[in-house]
Amino acid sequence: MEVTAFSIRLLNVLMLLVAHVQQSYPQTSDFRIVPTRLQLFEYESVQFTCEGFNVPAGWKVRNFKEFVPKCSNGTLTSTVKCTIDYAFTSDSGEYWCEGGGGERSNTVNITVTAGSVILESPVLPVMEGDAVSLSCRVKTSSNLTAYFYKDGIHIKTSSTEHIIHSVSKSDEGLYKCSMSGFGESPESWLAVRGETLQCLRLK
Repeated sequence: MEVTAFSIRLLNVLMLLVAHVQQSYPQTSDFRIVPTRLQLFEYESVQFTCEGFNVPAGWKVRNFKEFVPKCSNGTLTSTVKCTIDYAFTSDSGEYWCEGGGGERSNTVNITVTAGSVILESPVLPVMEGDAVSLSCRVKTSSNLTAYFYKDGIHIKTSSTEHIIHSVSKSDEGLYKCSMSGFGESPESWLAVRGETLQCLRLK
């Protein structure tokens, strides 16, 4: 009887745990951008994609100021795709997908620069242990020497690319790069996530 009672208690706990996970991670949309980088040159185009589950009011793309008018989902399907043909510096900021019921996707912080140099870095947070590539890109030239900075401190000089072979939380921070004669890029935040385990104790 004790074994049966324990099994029933364990089953109840597992059901509660599943319900908690479902509530903690709701069916929200996945927000992606193309090109897959956080920095854009002014007048570049950028495409937003919202993929999620069907909701009565559909998904829209918005930034911190307003909904992006051409990124509404009039057909009420689970996917929205739209393109800003010419991005301006005023388009810089956080973007996300938002449903009619207030559901929100992940947030992407885009920087549009009128300068000549950008830093190519991961759009989404990376996991500890992953390999991460940071590239310095200039509008008109290639194969130039790049200077990479983290939190304002010079960390590496190389030919346009800086690779972190096994990223850790200590690598999290603000990164930028520069090239002689072309100036420097804006800063972008590199987010690093570690896996967390939650233990459940049975009384």
